[in-house]
Amino acid sequence: MIEIRFHGRGGQGAVTAANILASAAFKSGKYVQAFPFFGVERRGAPVTAFTRIDEKPIRIKTQIYEPDIVVVLDPSLLDTVDVTAGLKDNGIVIVNTEKSKEEVLEKLKKKPAKLALVDATTIALEILGLPITNTAILGAVAKATGIVELDHVKEAIQETFSGALGEKNAKAAEESFNRTVIYEL
Repeated sequence: MIEIRFHGRGGQGAVTAANILASAAFKSGKYVQAFPFFGVERRGAPVTAFTRIDEKPIRIKTQIYEPDIVVVLDPSLLDTVDVTAGLKDNGIVIVNTEKSKEEVLEKLKKKPAKLALVDATTIALEILGLPITNTAILGAVAKATGIVELDHVKEAIQETFSGALGEKNAKAAEESFNRTVIYEL
C-alpha cells in the first residue's frame, strides 16, 4: 500500500488534490481511499488530507502516520509543521516552492530519499490566474512518484472541474509535471 499525506492550508485545495489523486489511481485499476483531517476549520488554517493506493481492498480507516509520500502545497508550512513526521526511510517529499533544494532540506526535520520541487504557485497564477496549487502539484506527484500516469491525473481533473476550468487545471498539472525537479538524496 502507498500512503500519501498532503499538507496545505484551508482554501488551497489539499482535500480536492487528495480526492483527484485517488480518482486518477482508481482509473488505473487500483483500490483507493481519500479523506481529510481538519483542525480549526477556517480558511488559511493548516489542513491535512490523505490518500491510500493499493492493489487490494483497503480496510484501514486511520489517518496516515507513516507516509510513503508527503506533498506540501504551502511552503510556509515548512516553518511551522513537521511535514516529515513519520516519513518512511525511503520516503518522497514533494514541495511547492521557489526555494532551492538546500533551503528546503534545511527546513525538513527528516531527510527524504527523494525530494521533488516545483513552483506550483507560479504555474497556477500563470494558467489559472489564482494561487490555488492543488491541481498543479498533482503533476509533480505523477512525475516524482510514478504511482499515477499524468493522463489519468488530467482526466480526473477534468471530471472534477468541467469545461474550460477543467482544461486549465489539467494544463497546470501538465506544466507542473514538466517543470518538476527531482533530487535523489
